[in-house]
Amino acid sequence: MKTWMKMALLTAICALPAMVLGRIIWPPAPDSPVPSPGQMPFFIGLAVCEALAFGLGVSFLVFGLPLVRRLSAAGLPRWLALVTYLSVGWLLVSWWPHDNFHLHNGTDLQGLLYIEYGFHVTLMIAGGIVAYSFLSLVRDRSGQSTLPSSESTTTRATAPTATTS
Repeated sequence: MKTWMKMALLTAICALPAMVLGRIIWPPAPDSPVPSPGQMPFFIGLAVCEALAFGLGVSFLVFGLPLVRRLSAAGLPRWLALVTYLSVGWLLVSWWPHDNFHLHNGTDLQGLLYIEYGFHVTLMIAGGIVAYSFLSLVRDRSGQSTLPSSESTTTRATAPTATTS
């Protein structure tokens, strides 16, 4: 079986229970508003997208680890390849528990702060890591230094210097 087929199968295997279990694991708070009949299909569509993103994130984490080695071979430092891999996984997996926590939390502002910092801030950090990794790879491909701090000392030492006559 091809890898993309395995990933699609694992995505479905993870997404289906996620869709069903979301409201069981995190029941809506008693003070949560009830969607209108016109809004309900959009909330269901959102829940389907989040469950699929969760399943895809699990598939990425299971099947994507060999890519970390390829990124290292392409010039990305191993630690950066690993945190990029974990960041992409988090960017996909986190939506399912995130929205369910919002429903379960209701109007509790302290709980909202925990959700905002636990999910939103970590998603911002993950996005920054992915952007930094991408730019590092692009710079490497274009012949520039991969990282601002990776400029070798030999390059600096052999740079032409002005001479006095």
